[in-house]
Amino acid sequence: MNSKKHRMGITSGGNWIVDRIKILDALPGRGMLGNILSEEWSSGGAPANVLANLAKLKAPFPLAGVGTVGRDQNGQYLRDRFTQLGIDVSRILTTPNAATSYTDVMTDQKTGDRAFFHCRGANALFAPKHVSIPKLTCRIFHLGYLLLLDRMDQQDRTYGTVAARFLASLQKQQIKTSVDVVSEESDRFRTLVPAALPYVDYLILNEIETGRTVSRPVRKPNGTLDASALVAAVDDLYRHGNMELVVVHMPEGVYIRERNGKQYSRGSLVLPKGFIKSGVGAGDAFCAGMLYGLHEGWSHADSAQLGNCCAAASLSESGATNGMKPLAKVLALGRKFPERKSPVKIR
Repeated sequence: MNSKKHRMGITSGGNWIVDRIKILDALPGRGMLGNILSEEWSSGGAPANVLANLAKLKAPFPLAGVGTVGRDQNGQYLRDRFTQLGIDVSRILTTPNAATSYTDVMTDQKTGDRAFFHCRGANALFAPKHVSIPKLTCRIFHLGYLLLLDRMDQQDRTYGTVAARFLASLQKQQIKTSVDVVSEESDRFRTLVPAALPYVDYLILNEIETGRTVSRPVRKPNGTLDASALVAAVDDLYRHGNMELVVVHMPEGVYIRERNGKQYSRGSLVLPKGFIKSGVGAGDAFCAGMLYGLHEGWSHADSAQLGNCCAAASLSESGATNGMKPLAKVLALGRKFPERKSPVKIR
């Protein structure tokens, strides 16, 4: 089952998190009060969100997760939830040495803006030893998030980081590698992310993460997108690796560059007032749609459109995956709502 020809499915590993989502009347400033209007639990983290969304899309291929959770109620909650979704959780290991990771997600009811307060927990222990790569039968392995996996982010004398060595091992088994990074306020992007890029096939990240990785601002002081700077930032990424494609998603839409230099750009869907309930998980929803198309051999443009539709579906409900629906209903959003002008002009 190690040959590329017979590989099927998507396995995702990394951060398994319980999100405690709190809806506030407004995100408060330092020392100010914000009133919690409602609260609910949900699964979170790149592998959890991507796999849940793929399951809800009714993906016609196997889905599996790998990672570490604590021996606690939160860990059992994650196992039960993903088993019910039909996802293989047999490789999610339980550790007695740390609690299951959790995040308090504080969301502004009016704007959808959010802030995250995170406890790393068992995710900090996740390492290559927890994955038996020769036994994997997947076509794509999605790792997330770089910068939020302590053992994976550690230095490696040969590869730069442990994550880079791990991704190289996956590629040696003819498994396509996909990577996402976490959004954070730090300078670690330019020291940790580039090390992994030589061993990444599909790099899927947002515009802010793109700019920070190569120390190039991609938004102007007034907050609008600087399309030329974004294109230059993606070109800079290719100086660190030879990715099959780089996919940058953003509120305005998506920009894609292939290894051969070919480019695509599509605008996001124009959603009516009141449609957006929360922005939690929209990026992971886009990623799920993109990976679905890549697995099934769709064109990159069509995969990006599915990603945009998945992001719109995610925005329709609070929680990271509550808004996702079967494929036909998600694609219907692209026919129901108009598409914005492409954020990057392709020549």
